[in-house]
Amino acid sequence: MFNRSRRNLANWFTLTMGSILIIFAAVVYYSEVIDELEELDRLLYKKTIVMAANVKLEQHNGQQQVDLEHVPLLGSMVLPLPESQLVYAAWYDKQKQLVQFFGTIPSDRLLVSGGFDTIKTDSKVWLRQVTLPVYQDGVFIGYLQAGMPMTATETALAEFRLVLAISVPITLGIVALTGWWLGGLAMQPIRHSYDSLQRFTADASHELRSPLTAIISNAQYGFLSNSTALEIQRQRFHKISDIAKSMSTLVNDLLFLARNQGQLPKEFLQEIELNNLLLKIVDDYLTQPDAQHLSLVFHLPNYPINILGEPNLLRQAVINILNNGCKYTPADGQVELSLLKQSHWAIIKIIDNGIGIPAEDLPYIFERFYRVDKKRSRKTGGFGLGLAIAQQIIQSHGGQITIKSVLKEGTSVQMILPIK
Repeated sequence: MFNRSRRNLANWFTLTMGSILIIFAAVVYYSEVIDELEELDRLLYKKTIVMAANVKLEQHNGQQQVDLEHVPLLGSMVLPLPESQLVYAAWYDKQKQLVQFFGTIPSDRLLVSGGFDTIKTDSKVWLRQVTLPVYQDGVFIGYLQAGMPMTATETALAEFRLVLAISVPITLGIVALTGWWLGGLAMQPIRHSYDSLQRFTADASHELRSPLTAIISNAQYGFLSNSTALEIQRQRFHKISDIAKSMSTLVNDLLFLARNQGQLPKEFLQEIELNNLLLKIVDDYLTQPDAQHLSLVFHLPNYPINILGEPNLLRQAVINILNNGCKYTPADGQVELSLLKQSHWAIIKIIDNGIGIPAEDLPYIFERFYRVDKKRSRKTGGFGLGLAIAQQIIQSHGGQITIKSVLKEGTSVQMILPIK
C-alpha cells in the first residue's frame, strides 16, 4: 500500500513538475526564437540602411530622377558590399513598380508596404525580407527591398532545440527520482503512524483477548461444574467481576486515547489553580493502598499558579504518573511531588527513588501498551497506557512531558504547562 501511495505521489509530482518544465522550455524556446529574429532583423536593417543612404534624387532636364548607380549591389559604379549576405535587393518607385534589382528576379510590382517578412523560396530555403520606404529631404522617393537567408538563425535554433531535447528528459528523470525520494520522505510519518496503529490494534486485541478468555473459562467452569459449594461459585463470580473491571478500565483508556486528539477546544478550558488541584490529589492519594508502603511528600509554592485547562484531565495525568511512581518504588521509598514556576511555564515534578527505567527503554515508554517489565506490569495490573494518556493530556493543554531515569536509582517526570 505504501509503495503504491509512494508511486502515485511520485507520478503526480513528476507529471506536475514535468508539465511546468515543458511549458517553461516552450517559453524559453519562444523567447530564443524572438531574440534570434530580432538579431537577424537588426543585421538586415543595418545593411539595408547602408544601401538606402546611397540612393540620390537628382534633377535631369527639369525632372527629378532617382540615381541608383552608387547604391551597393544595385549600382554599377560601386563595389558590392563585402560579406553582405544579401541574396537579393530591389528598388521600387513610388508607384511600387520594379526599377532595378540584384540577385533573384523579384515581382514586377511591390506587394507589401513595409516591414519585415519571413518567406520560403522554391528551393525550400527560408529568407528574412525587409521593405523600407526611402525618403530624401522629407520627400518620399521609393521602396528598397532586400532579403538574406536564415541559415545561421536556423542553425542556432536547431542547436538550442538539441540542448532542450537532451536537457528536458534528463531533468524529467531527475524530477522523477526526486519525486520518488520526496514521496518516501513524506510517507515516513504516515508509515510510522500506520505501523503504530497496527501495533496498537494488535496489542489492544491481545490485551482484550486474555481477559475475555478468562471470563469465558470461568463461566464455562461454572456451567460444567457439579459442585454446589457457594464459596467456590463466589470465587468464580469474583474473578469474572475483577476481569470485567479490568476490561472496563482498558476500554475507557482506549476510548480516551481515541477521543482526545490534538488541542482542547477553548470552551472546555477553565482557570485552574494548580496548588489546590495538586493538594487535593495528594490528600486523596495518601489513603490509597499504593501509597501506604512509602513516603509521599509534596512541595507547593506559597503563591498561586493559575493555568487554563480541564481539571479532571489534568488530575488524571498527575495520578497516572503518581501511580507509576508508587507502584515501582520499593517499600520505605519516597515519591516527591512539587510545583514551581519558571518564566511563563508551570512545572509539575514527580520524583521517586524506585527501580528506574533502563536507558534503552526510555525512547519508547510513551508508546501505547509499551511496558518495560511485562511480568511486573501484569502483577500491578498495568496495561502500558498510563504514560501515553498523561502525555496526550499534557500535549492537549499546549504543554510537554519529559522523563529522566537511572536504573535502580529512580525516575523524574516533569510536566510543563503554559501559565495563564
